[in-house]
Amino acid sequence: MLTQAGISLGPMLVGFALNTILYGVMVTQTLVYFSSYKSDGHWIRLFVLLLLLADTTNVVFEFVYLYDTLITHFGDDSRLWEANWVFSTVPAMTGVISALVQLFFAWRVSILTSSKWTVYCIAILAVAGMLCAIGTAIAINAVPVFTEFHRFQAIVIVWLVSAAADNVVITISLVRSLREHKTGFADTDNIIKKIIRLTVHTGLLTAIWTLVDLTAYLALTNGLHLLFNFSLSKFYTNSLLSTLISRSREQHHDDFTIVDGTGQRGADLVQLGSRGETSSRPSSRRESEHIFVPIDDAKLDEPPTVMCTAV
Repeated sequence: MLTQAGISLGPMLVGFALNTILYGVMVTQTLVYFSSYKSDGHWIRLFVLLLLLADTTNVVFEFVYLYDTLITHFGDDSRLWEANWVFSTVPAMTGVISALVQLFFAWRVSILTSSKWTVYCIAILAVAGMLCAIGTAIAINAVPVFTEFHRFQAIVIVWLVSAAADNVVITISLVRSLREHKTGFADTDNIIKKIIRLTVHTGLLTAIWTLVDLTAYLALTNGLHLLFNFSLSKFYTNSLLSTLISRSREQHHDDFTIVDGTGQRGADLVQLGSRGETSSRPSSRRESEHIFVPIDDAKLDEPPTVMCTAV
């Protein structure tokens, strides 16, 4: 039988632990991004810093709420049943973070595809989810008892369904665009397949986590859904950073290498070369052909520009 603390604080504590672990992953990915992608645009780097600040604020507020409830007001049973304004920042920050990430992906979709309606759909769902998340925070202050959270379930449903649907739309749009712009080079197509798998894994995982949160909220009257909700924002930021750092990470596989060649545009370049040893001696006659194909921020809806050089 659940105790008063077990109904809400138990799931929160587990969710906070998971959120902290994912926050550590997010910080690590941020450090990798700034150290390996120094030529990226200033606004993208500032955007990553903004997400880091928002995620840090989210973790701090969750810690403050748990410390205040479990330590400062230890023995006060009324604190185990009710939320306060600090707790209400959790859905609000999650909604803001998810919207920022989804709008960033909307920008990427606008580059990869000419479908404006898809971009508009992603943006509308992102904004709708953010507004409903903020509305959920307001509702929590009006109905602070955890067991009565179902009184404002309509706005929570719109929030989480919009967020999950947006993730699915983003994933499908990116996958379809990448599949349609294969270059015909076997090695390059293998790289595109890797990007597709990463997109599917990160996008659908976030959508599934969101739907599990919604299912637990609707099916159970206790606070089990808080376990998933407390860590939801980190799935968004980690999915974005996984996509960003995958562009600059050097990967050696058969005859190709992914290198950082963004220059001023911030576009990724795939360098394809023949396998073999290289030598700086003039007597070496081995030649290596390099083919550069833009695969990220360039207009992939146009025929790719291929540049071949002999070394």
